[in-house]
Amino acid sequence: MYEKFGQFIDGNWSPSSNNETYEVINPATEEVLGQASKATSDDVDRALKSAEKGLQVWKKTAPWQRAYTLRKIADKMREKQDVLAKWMTLEVGKPLAEGKGEVAGAADIFEWNAEETKRIYGQTVESRFEDTRVHVYYQPVGVVAALSPWNFPLVLSARKISTALAAGCSVIIKPDVITPGVVMELVDICKECGVPAGVVNLLSGDPPSIASQLIDSDIVKKISITGSSRVGKLILKQAADKVQRVTMELSGHSPFIVFDDADIKKAADMAIAAKFRNNGQVCISPNRFYIQESKKDEFVNLFIEKTKKLKIGNGMDADTQLGPLTTKKRLDEIEALVEKTKQEGAKVLLGGKRPAGFNKGFFYEPTIFDDVKDDYTIMKQEPFGPLVPMLSFKSFDEVIERANNHELGLCSYVCTNSMETAHLASEQLETGSVAVNTGFVAIAEAPFGGIKQSGYGREGGSMAIKDYLNVKYTHMGIKG
Repeated sequence: MYEKFGQFIDGNWSPSSNNETYEVINPATEEVLGQASKATSDDVDRALKSAEKGLQVWKKTAPWQRAYTLRKIADKMREKQDVLAKWMTLEVGKPLAEGKGEVAGAADIFEWNAEETKRIYGQTVESRFEDTRVHVYYQPVGVVAALSPWNFPLVLSARKISTALAAGCSVIIKPDVITPGVVMELVDICKECGVPAGVVNLLSGDPPSIASQLIDSDIVKKISITGSSRVGKLILKQAADKVQRVTMELSGHSPFIVFDDADIKKAADMAIAAKFRNNGQVCISPNRFYIQESKKDEFVNLFIEKTKKLKIGNGMDADTQLGPLTTKKRLDEIEALVEKTKQEGAKVLLGGKRPAGFNKGFFYEPTIFDDVKDDYTIMKQEPFGPLVPMLSFKSFDEVIERANNHELGLCSYVCTNSMETAHLASEQLETGSVAVNTGFVAIAEAPFGGIKQSGYGREGGSMAIKDYLNVKYTHMGIKG
């Protein structure tokens, strides 16, 4: 499956310099999908030089031309929706329908940034002196190292690549070893749509070694990473030596708050959709469920009833709603966290084991806990899987305080029919995003990112491109 790709450097696909490869596994069947190219240190050096050369071409390309190219990429992605979605189902395990949704979202991101390309506005500031003028304008930051994770490989790569291209930067994308194929397909689309050689490069292989070499280079001026807080801190420390600009979207542990005036059926539907998207392997997945006391039993019972109806299976099957976890490591970690939660005193209301009849694949049942306390491990550690701890609360002030009592601050969810509660909760919750009566958060037109140890910088919306631009000010005397 990976033979036609490899490393993408200076506009061409080629094997690694030593022809080394690694296995990519289908999480639903545990079968080997193929052998993907594994980059060497020499390959990284070649990609850096390629991106340096590509930058000189792309930053001089007129914004309207850059916009045209980005729009072509968006259209081509939509044309190849089935191909891209299949890649994600095979590599990640998510149902085909979710994969198609991700393709649509990624194409929207390219389309959005195509328009942002034409809207990099400068400023003219009134000078205090009669004979001078003050001009502020923006220039591309330079070569970007884009480090993309496996859970949403297309959307998260699209955010980084399209924003870099919109700003006039060149980029080196490093996909996760778990999901190289779909990102390779995206880069191939970039080539097909006329992105000049060297402007987009791809390195596939060992994430720590590739990332370290990229960050250590004087050529790289900006790093964009989506990943865990642990990895983000390591990258930030290394980037500090070069004073490189960094955008980080890191771990999350989102509270999901249901007030007693909410429509409980709609709240349950929203919770199911948000929680079990990609089997809970989502940075903004709701991980702490706070239900106001008078409605807790009703919500929990309805949530269990709806969860039981979810169809577990291979994502290639049309009726599958819940695929496998993506790796054996993830499955082992989920099993360990379930046992830990039980040992700490929680009660399993549903699930808590691997589903019967699945002899192959990294499948695990949606698992709902009751009798959970705020200091349990599951309330602090990002589960990144289909685990649902249910808790109750009495008052608004209490639940806001408990929801905010966490080192992470990426996203939160609120269900209420009170305009006052909606406004106050969205203002007081300490997260980068708040979703009120909706499960949709990461959309192309909105700034996405976290606070606290969930990172900084924003992807999406009109703010994202600013992180890929240098601000320059010229104070110009008009008399020679």
